[in-house]
Amino acid sequence: MFQQLKNIDTAFRHIKLFSVILILVCLIITGLVLFKSYQAIDVANDRIYILSNGKALEAFSATRKDNVKVEAKDHIATFHQYFFSLDPDDKVIQSNISKALYLADESAKNQYDNLKEEGYYTNLISANISQKISIDSIQIDLEQTPYYFRCFATQQLIRSSSTATRSLITEGYLRNVSRSDNNSHGFLIEKWKIISNQNLSKP
Repeated sequence: MFQQLKNIDTAFRHIKLFSVILILVCLIITGLVLFKSYQAIDVANDRIYILSNGKALEAFSATRKDNVKVEAKDHIATFHQYFFSLDPDDKVIQSNISKALYLADESAKNQYDNLKEEGYYTNLISANISQKISIDSIQIDLEQTPYYFRCFATQQLIRSSSTATRSLITEGYLRNVSRSDNNSHGFLIEKWKIISNQNLSKP
């Protein structure tokens, strides 16, 4: 009788111990699942997908500080593409220059006004010259604001009979401004000037 009760008590203690261990294991597994779920949600929140030409492209969110150099270089390159990529069409010239002037201060407007007064754009149209630019490199100093930059590019003046190649070097400063539809990077080019524009080959 006593032996039977002792066996029942031992069995009960074993079941109790097993139950406690099982509950602890379940709690640990549940905790790990919750932790991994939150990690997965955080990773998912750091990703966005952009639809471009019918394809979903994955993008990653990041702070402004992480992307300053990349965004600054792209801003400078975009400005130069708009300012110097021109075709012999007044509407194309006006459209590109207008886009460029949203990205810079009055120093770019002054350069444009000077070129216009010299008849530069009129000559492009009358001679049917297309002007293209390719950015070779951009140097930028992020140690102090506004950020100083120097842009090295190759410029091509394309005629029906020939192509002239010119070396272009510009410099200026970048200041942080609010982002907008016309200025997606949130930078403004200041004190911009052309410091060299020399022929590499003549038509």
